Amino acid sequence: MEVRVQHEDFDAGAEIARMRLARRDTGAVACFIGQVRDLNEGDEVALMTLEHYPGMTEKALQNIAEEAGRRWDIHDALVIHRIGELKPAEQIVLVIVSGAHRGEAFAACEFIMDYLKTEAPFWKKEQTASGERWVDAKASDDKARDRWHQS
Repeated sequence: MEVRVQHEDFDAGAEIARMRLARRDTGAVACFIGQVRDLNEGDEVALMTLEHYPGMTEKALQNIAEEAGRRWDIHDALVIHRIGELKPAEQIVLVIVSGAHRGEAFAACEFIMDYLKTEAPFWKKEQTASGERWVDAKASDDKARDRWHQS
């Protein structure tokens, strides 16, 4: 399980290929790419700034990925999360999970994203025409995370 928090963009295709080819017994690779939206809560977003707490953030991401590995029979997981100033359509996050079967890989990938949205220590600030605002957690993200407590 690998996690990276970085300013630099990532090459999703290269990362997927690396994971896909890492083991011959891999039968499935599930992937999620998140990007900055140009519209949020009815306002145009010109810029998003992502902040984090170094050390704490990486540990939280590692714990989430490892929990996915305990819950599902997967081979590996990669989480890359960007920080700094990002413009609309720029990539924010990449989650890749490999395993023998698609069901396990899909579930683990979705679990990781649901927990990243609610448990990872990132702070997001949007720049709109009306000024800067912090992005609050959404109830729908909490609900998505909470369904895993029933699994």
